[in-house]
Amino acid sequence: MTRAVPVALAAFLAAGNSDFEAPRTEWGDPDLTGTWPVQMVNDARIRLERPQEFGDRAELTDAEFAERLAAAEQSDAEYRPAEGGTKGLSEWLLSTPFAHRSSLIVDPPDGRLPPLTKAARALSEGARSTRVGPPVFDWVSDFDAFERCITRGFPAVMLPQPYNNGLRIFQAPGYVALQMETFGTRIIRLERSAPWPRKVRAWHGYSRGHWEGGTLVVVTTNIVSGDSATTKRFGRAAGPIPGRENAVIPVGPDAKVVERFSLAGPDRLAYRVTYEDPAVYTAPWTAKLERQRDEDYKLYEYACQEGDSSIRAVIEGSRADRAASKR
Repeated sequence: MTRAVPVALAAFLAAGNSDFEAPRTEWGDPDLTGTWPVQMVNDARIRLERPQEFGDRAELTDAEFAERLAAAEQSDAEYRPAEGGTKGLSEWLLSTPFAHRSSLIVDPPDGRLPPLTKAARALSEGARSTRVGPPVFDWVSDFDAFERCITRGFPAVMLPQPYNNGLRIFQAPGYVALQMETFGTRIIRLERSAPWPRKVRAWHGYSRGHWEGGTLVVVTTNIVSGDSATTKRFGRAAGPIPGRENAVIPVGPDAKVVERFSLAGPDRLAYRVTYEDPAVYTAPWTAKLERQRDEDYKLYEYACQEGDSSIRAVIEGSRADRAASKR
C-alpha cells in the first residue's frame, strides 16, 4: 500500500531552507564539498515549468503524490542493477518534502516562465538553430551551441537534464569549484573582486561568490548574449530550457543570475537560482531544487566533441542535398 508522507513545503520554499548547521572547512567556510547528483528530480518528472492544470499550487495533493509514488515503486520493481544495489526513486520520494513539488519554478506563483518581451519574441521567432529554422548546414557555425558540445546555456547547465546530472563541489580558501558532469567546470572567486569589462563575455559568464551565513551566494554576469547575429549562429544561447527544447531563447546583454547553495541536511544540498534578463523576460524568474549527496556516484569524462563525426556528416549531407536539388 502506498505510504503517506507529511508535507513541509512552506519551510522549504522560505529563504532559509532549514536550521541545519553546516560543518566548516579548515579555514572556516561552510563545507559544501561532495558529490551531488540530481537525477532523482528528473526521474520523478518534476519539471522546470508547472503544468498549467496545477495553477498556483506549488505542491501535489495527497492523491497526486500517491500516483507519483506508485509510478516510482513500479519503476523500482522493474529495475535490476547489474552490480550491487541502488537507492530507489520511491525511497527518495519518501525522504524529502521536495518530492511533493509541482515544478522547479517557485516564482512567478504560477510556476511558469514569464512572457518574453516583444523584442525577444521577434528575435526568437527569427532565430536560426539546429532544431529551429531552415535545415541548411554549410559550416560548424550553423549548429547551435548545444549541438556543438559547447554548452546547454546558463543557467540551464545547472538544471536537471535527461542524463549526466552529476555535480561535484570542491573548496579552497577564496575559491569554490563546481565540476559539472557535462560542459566543464565553473571556478567561483569568493573575494569581492571587480566585475569583468562589459564587452568580455563567457558562455557561463563571470561568477563571483560570497557567504551569507551558511549559504553560498553566487552572482553571475557577462554571459554570452544572443544578438541578431550570434543567435542566428548559436541559437538557444540560454537553453535548451527544460521543456522548451525546440525554442530559441535569446540572452540579453544585462542578463544576471543569482544562485544560492546551502545544506538543508547532511546529505541534502538546496539550490535556488534567480534569472533576470530585462531585454528578454518581462519579469525575473526563480527556480529551486534539491540535490542528494551520493559519494558513490561516478563522474566520467564527457567526451562530447572528441571523435564527433556527426557534425561533418550533417554538413556533407546538407551540401549534397542542395547540390542535387540544383540538377
